[in-house]
Amino acid sequence: MQKSAFFFNRLNLQTLLTGFLKRANQEPSAGSLPLFIGGQRCGWLFPGAAEALSSLSGVRLDAAAAHFGDNLPHGEPLDACLADIASTLKAAGCTPGWRNELLDVWTAPAHQTDAPPARVGAIERGVMRPLGLTTRAVHLSGWSKDGRLWVARRSLTKATDPGMWDTLVGGLVGNLEDPDLALVRESDEEAGLDAPDIVTRTPLRTIAHMRRQLPEGFQTEAVLTSECVLPGHVVPHNRDGEVMDIQLLDTTTLYQMLKEDAFTLEASIVITEDLWQRTQH
Repeated sequence: MQKSAFFFNRLNLQTLLTGFLKRANQEPSAGSLPLFIGGQRCGWLFPGAAEALSSLSGVRLDAAAAHFGDNLPHGEPLDACLADIASTLKAAGCTPGWRNELLDVWTAPAHQTDAPPARVGAIERGVMRPLGLTTRAVHLSGWSKDGRLWVARRSLTKATDPGMWDTLVGGLVGNLEDPDLALVRESDEEAGLDAPDIVTRTPLRTIAHMRRQLPEGFQTEAVLTSECVLPGHVVPHNRDGEVMDIQLLDTTTLYQMLKEDAFTLEASIVITEDLWQRTQH
């Protein structure tokens, strides 16, 4: 690793990472209801969304919880109910990030058990936060051979954290999409990287679970990361218009920017954890 990396150590990085993880572990907004979909615990219904859905068929609200599609089998009937719910929330102005894109609906992690989440159905991406549903985000840390890191600045039109610095590649896993294929897709769209450019990437690993209040609801997100040293001739460039700048930064600059909160919270966790891992070598 380059000489500048020695201006900080693993203890500095561990302290920084602990602080970021603490900020990413919040409770839902007051008044949010535990959400059950098809009889399975899945998320948190935001108060504004609850009001918009209070009289909709297929929705049952009580003082203790919200229930969608109580008696519907998983598959087409439940997905149709979820589509109706999403459309209703859109009409009520509860979905600022509507994308016409489906994401998987997963059961919430069971308390004090290692049971993996199970897929329940699919719903529009724009309603994941108002319903507090779990998303899966894949990130790529793209390093140069001399130990610098490529990072991207989010477009000013992004609904969340516009203009902030981010990982080179970061995006959500789509409906019925394999996470590794999602990473390849996002690498193409966000950084102009073709599959051969990232063939040496490490396997995706889950490093954190985000739990954060947002204006439109509650973010619950599994954060998966992969690292890769890009070939020397490869210069990342954005293809989908969601990135306004891409830069190659040395580790000392990265550390200073992390301390100044120049990165999104999620990117801060990913980059700090990666720097922490690399200081072992």
